[in-house]
Amino acid sequence: MVKGISRRVVVVESPDQRFFEQAIFIVRNDAAGDGVTSRELVEEAKRVARSYAGGSHGRFGRPWRDLSPVLYALMGAAAIGLVWLVAALI
Repeated sequence: MVKGISRRVVVVESPDQRFFEQAIFIVRNDAAGDGVTSRELVEEAKRVARSYAGGSHGRFGRPWRDLSPVLYALMGAAAIGLVWLVAALI
C-alpha cells in the first residue's frame, strides 16, 4: 500500500556485506526540527547499528554463545547429577 507521506531515512552501509547490505533508519518527523544536523543523524544511526551488530546482548558473552548444544546438554546433565548426589548425601 502506498501512502502520500514522505519520510526521511538514513541508510548505513554494512562494512561486511556477507549477510547484510545496509541498515535503513526512518527518521522521526520531530527530530529534524530540533536543530539536529544530517551529520549527527548519520553518526547516531552508525552508533545504533554498531551496538546491535557488535554489542553483547544478554548475560553471556560470545564464548558462551558459541558453545555446542551437546556441550550445554553435558553441562546440564552434570549439574543434575551433582544435585542428585548432594540430595542423596543429605
